[in-house]
Amino acid sequence: MNWWQGLVLGIVQGLTEFLPVSSSGHLVVAQALIGFDSPGIAVEVLLHVATLLAVVIVYRKRLITLLVGLAKAERPAVQYTALIVIATIPAGIVGITLESTVETAFGSLRLVGVSFLLTGFILWSTRFLRTKSADQSVGWMAAIVVGFAQAVAVFPGISRSGATIVSAMWFRVSGVQAAEFSFLMAIPAIGGAALLQVADARSLTSMGGILPLGVSFLAALVSGVFAIKLLVYLLRKQEFHQFAGYCWLLGLVVISWSLFA
Repeated sequence: MNWWQGLVLGIVQGLTEFLPVSSSGHLVVAQALIGFDSPGIAVEVLLHVATLLAVVIVYRKRLITLLVGLAKAERPAVQYTALIVIATIPAGIVGITLESTVETAFGSLRLVGVSFLLTGFILWSTRFLRTKSADQSVGWMAAIVVGFAQAVAVFPGISRSGATIVSAMWFRVSGVQAAEFSFLMAIPAIGGAALLQVADARSLTSMGGILPLGVSFLAALVSGVFAIKLLVYLLRKQEFHQFAGYCWLLGLVVISWSLFA
């Protein structure tokens, strides 16, 4: 990997990790376009760590409040943290038990294309929600459903942010609150995935040195912070469903490419 490939992959990861268009699916397509054949998933893990740091930066005040509340055993902080833990469990189980299946899915452009189409329908469903009157906070049932949505999103082409935010919104959680919960629950999910792939990180040493890796990490971090703020803005404007058209178009393009490539 050279520096410009690292830059492209970093920007793609940072933007698409939080915008509801599937970062994993875009990484598969981006790697194919720039001719980068990743040995294993070490680069993906590195980029996910960068976007994890983006979440910490944007939601640092909320995280500090939760940590202080936990230290004081305050009920709201304890309950909210418990909901995050519950929502993280399904993805952890899928990641451990279906690891080889997920890795195989990353090599199928056709499957990625179909998943993009599915993501589009998920996003379009928010058009029928009365988001202005949404007034519920994330509860136990919502957390469980959001957790299963995140588990399904381990497959490339299914947007993690899209699936989890939409799932919460269907429980009358406001878009902004749904986004906060989605991004905070990404911290243990991404951190856990990184820990599971520590051994594979040795392959990073064969990818062109520190410069391309550093460029890729920084690009993912900066674009990730931008993407989170943009997504929250669009949720306030109730424009979330507009991403559906992009996912449908991209899905059709990727499926066509897989058929004629």
